[in-house]
Amino acid sequence: MPSLPLADRHETVLPQVAPALHDAYQSALTLDPAARKVALGEVVAGDPSFIAGWAALSVLGVEPVERYAYARVGYHRGLDALRASGWGGSGLVRWSQASNRAFLTCLVRLREAARTIGETAEVERIDLFLRDLDPDWTDDNLPV
Repeated sequence: MPSLPLADRHETVLPQVAPALHDAYQSALTLDPAARKVALGEVVAGDPSFIAGWAALSVLGVEPVERYAYARVGYHRGLDALRASGWGGSGLVRWSQASNRAFLTCLVRLREAARTIGETAEVERIDLFLRDLDPDWTDDNLPV
């Protein structure tokens, strides 16, 4: 399916998270890696729709499949949030909108994990999806 011209594409911006959730997340990020993983797990258990928490857990997973699973959950929770925000399966979701970054981070982390476990077709689909969501996408957006 060819992409619509950019002028005809709806842009979706995810809502900001609640301040208390943001504060709990930021607090968890200050901990050492083992404690951070536990604290992030508690934050996400308290609100499983919290995309940034899944993105952070996807980096802390020990095994490649664990990282893949965290990233995939975050990606699917992100799709749910996008749909709830009016995204109909196509349109722009730009990195330049700070509230979109957790979803796009999950997507990149999913691509990395898919590459690690040999899911080449998924890596290619995600590359295309990233460019479709944000034509200005560059992997430099995401810090290492």
